[in-house]
Amino acid sequence: MKIDKMFQAIAAAIVLGSTASEVVASEIRLSIQQALTWETTVEGVAFAPLKGNRFKESYMAMVRLPAGLVSPVHMKSAGMYGLVVSGQMVHLSGSAPDGAETVLGAGDYYEIPAGVAHVSKCVSAVECVTFLYQDGPFDFLPIVEDRK
Repeated sequence: MKIDKMFQAIAAAIVLGSTASEVVASEIRLSIQQALTWETTVEGVAFAPLKGNRFKESYMAMVRLPAGLVSPVHMKSAGMYGLVVSGQMVHLSGSAPDGAETVLGAGDYYEIPAGVAHVSKCVSAVECVTFLYQDGPFDFLPIVEDRK
């Protein structure tokens, strides 16, 4: 069932407009890895847009996380569908950030529904690279603990 959702997400993403450097041969679009333009956040996470504008609409991008990065507990307003390209990653529910960790490696798929608090980690000694499709605009909504 999850594979069906992954293919649906990728198929839906294909209809978006392209923003990456690409070679067009007839109707085939090829994005060359060396020609990608990476935008790095202050946290060190880098995005290379493939289709769509991540701040305005659903999008596809390559994403790099520095080795050892552990995000704060946060959520997104849109669903995330990812495929690990290299490195090793862990995604945990925000309600159990110290729970049992399933390490994802190259070729492994993850899906984080909209509104689900979570922690993402790059647990490998090298950076983590993923292909990411998000079914709405990008946002990063930290979950602040109520400290009374």
